Amino acid sequence: MSHAIAVQVSDVTKTFPVKKGDGVTALDEVSLTVKAGEFVSLIGPSGCGKSTLLRLIADLDQPTSGAVTVFGKPAHQARLDQDYGIAFQSAGLLPWRTVEANIELPLQLHRVPAATRRARVAELMALVGLSDFAANFPDQLSGGMQQRVAIARSLAESPELLLMDEPFGALDEMTRERMQTELVRICAETGAAVVFVTHSIPEAVFLSDRVVVMSPRPGRIREIVDVALGEKRGETLREEDSFFEGVTRVREALHGAPTETRPDNAVRGVDLR
Repeated sequence: MSHAIAVQVSDVTKTFPVKKGDGVTALDEVSLTVKAGEFVSLIGPSGCGKSTLLRLIADLDQPTSGAVTVFGKPAHQARLDQDYGIAFQSAGLLPWRTVEANIELPLQLHRVPAATRRARVAELMALVGLSDFAANFPDQLSGGMQQRVAIARSLAESPELLLMDEPFGALDEMTRERMQTELVRICAETGAAVVFVTHSIPEAVFLSDRVVVMSPRPGRIREIVDVALGEKRGETLREEDSFFEGVTRVREALHGAPTETRPDNAVRGVDLR
């Protein structure tokens, strides 16, 4: 798939109906472009619509108005074509299946031949560093290892887009930092684009090419911060001035002036690259 744009969100509004009144607007005229191979994080206060936006991209919900395309296709068609992998805060592993069998599940569901499945699962277990745990069950794994299995499963069909909703949110700080480093490595090796929801400013800066800062409900894009740390992402990055500068810029965007005092193109989410 050679399409240069992984995700295109165009003037999307999402309103949830309520029993009385006009409904609750979670997203208001949001527009965003994510390039193929780009890592973009969504950050903002609870209830700002960042998970809702991810769900619209994944076709787990539909916009009230506006449009979402994935690699040039409507989001619904992209879901049917398995153009993306998805991972949530809970690893969601099947407890009666081994590591190997959990990773293999999407391939089984799509009737991939057994020999091809075995080869792909072996490749993925090596990618996430779990080759020695193929026969283990989820309750025999740490939280970080379970999330690595979930990430491997999301990569099973070689998607060029990963959608991740706080996948490390339940982990302790040390494990979370190790998983962030692992995810950087995995993305570098696979070339997948990523849309990543987080509440953590340092996590967003460490992982991302760009950080999309959202306003309180109704969710709008307040600012898009170019991080551009590139090849520097490694164990020592968190001690470097460029990392702290990125954290400061995102924090100022998150806690700065109200959206109505910012330029209209920032409020409406026009691509600021």
